[in-house]
Amino acid sequence: MIFQTLFDQMDFTGWLLLVFLLLLLIDVVKNRRPPNFPPGPWAAPFLGNIFTGLDFKSLQKLTQKYGSVFSVRKGSERLVFISGYKMVKEALVNQLDSFVDRPIIPLFHVIFKGLGIGLSSGYLWKKQRKFASTHLRYFGEGQKSLEKYIEVECNFLSEAFKEEQGRPFNPHYTLTNAVSNIVCSVVFGHRFEYSDPSYRRILELDNEAVVLAGSLRTQLYDVFPGLMKHLPGPHQTVHANYRQIVAFLRKEIEKHQEEWNPEDPRDYIDAYLAEMEKKKEDPQAGFNTDTLLICILDLIEAGTESAATTLRWALVFMMNYPEIQEKVQAEIDRVIGQSRQPTMADRPNLPYTDAVIHETQRYGNIVPMGFPKMASKDSTLGGFFIPKGTIVTTILASVLYDKKEWETPDVFNPGHFLDSEGKFLRNEAFLPFSAGKRFCVGEHLAKMELFLFFTTLLQRFTFTPVPGEMPSLEGVMGFTYSPEEFRMLAIPR
Repeated sequence: MIFQTLFDQMDFTGWLLLVFLLLLLIDVVKNRRPPNFPPGPWAAPFLGNIFTGLDFKSLQKLTQKYGSVFSVRKGSERLVFISGYKMVKEALVNQLDSFVDRPIIPLFHVIFKGLGIGLSSGYLWKKQRKFASTHLRYFGEGQKSLEKYIEVECNFLSEAFKEEQGRPFNPHYTLTNAVSNIVCSVVFGHRFEYSDPSYRRILELDNEAVVLAGSLRTQLYDVFPGLMKHLPGPHQTVHANYRQIVAFLRKEIEKHQEEWNPEDPRDYIDAYLAEMEKKKEDPQAGFNTDTLLICILDLIEAGTESAATTLRWALVFMMNYPEIQEKVQAEIDRVIGQSRQPTMADRPNLPYTDAVIHETQRYGNIVPMGFPKMASKDSTLGGFFIPKGTIVTTILASVLYDKKEWETPDVFNPGHFLDSEGKFLRNEAFLPFSAGKRFCVGEHLAKMELFLFFTTLLQRFTFTPVPGEMPSLEGVMGFTYSPEEFRMLAIPR
């Protein structure tokens, strides 16, 4: 009777207030912190910590306040972040099977749909990753052709730099095209000329998508995908760019299907088409055209973005630290000279050059956040309980800059990878490719590319800044951490 009278007297404003209070109560109950869950900042009702940046610099501040295992809430989703070498190693290596799955990330799920290698999980992921690892070796390492691909591409790149005749130029897309051509040779069976406008456009679309994917406005899509898909914003550009890239890749597949000879596999796509025939009785393995399309996208991105960005950072560092560039060139001249091209067999004899490459990867901090994983079972980490299904991100930047593992973490110092006698020294905290079962499938290829491209370029050119245009050591934060656009001079030696 009392409630009936109360309801009869409520106006529209009163009803709105009641609905709001009910929703608030539901939000509090639904999103209450689980027992012994990692600590984190106070989260606003409904929104959580959506205004807390998820870049490594913002998260570093939270690490200092909450420790090496902490949480942030985005909307109704709780995210756990793991910081520092000790705890990252515990999560990825010591607890090998605890954080191996991938969560659904709405921004990327629109295109990738949980297929391929990078964003799949479970049985499909295991089968696709195994196939990729096996056949990248077959068309590359097994016949030593991968090194030959890189050596040939080094010559094309050197000629392109030489054609600039010492004039100022931006090396971004020439360098990216050169690196991408290696994985293209394996996957497509051919390379792309640097003057090819169609592939240049693909590289530009991908670069724009990678940069935009790291912005706060784009990340709002992951919090409110149902709403954001109807609104304009950078997330729409990311999706549009990937659709154009996928359309380009689909044409490559169709061309291969028309020319396919199962008795003579020329490249990765041909081998995959053959596997599709073999695995028709095992649909859960995912060997079909849709998965092939996403696998190709995974391989092209993994085989292009990180290595090309690392080489751009290498040029930035060589111009900012000319004394280091001179020491690298002196070692190359002493060991290889100018009469032949560097090979992988030279690496053990070039410890300083190798140290500079490693320090470029460490200090360049190309993929500071790694890629999100998901707790595949109820787990305990750092004394905290992490329920199955929780999204977990290992902050790789915190490992590469861990003050407990590196003598001068905030300084570009090749000495981090050299012993007292000048010999190359490995460091367990060097994890630019992540670790555990989800380490980068293209790690071996990237290492070869970085060594051969860098050594060949330093053998043949001295890199100097355009007067008054010293490249910045501050990068651009997207999905990767890349140098600001710069121009340079490549002076033939």
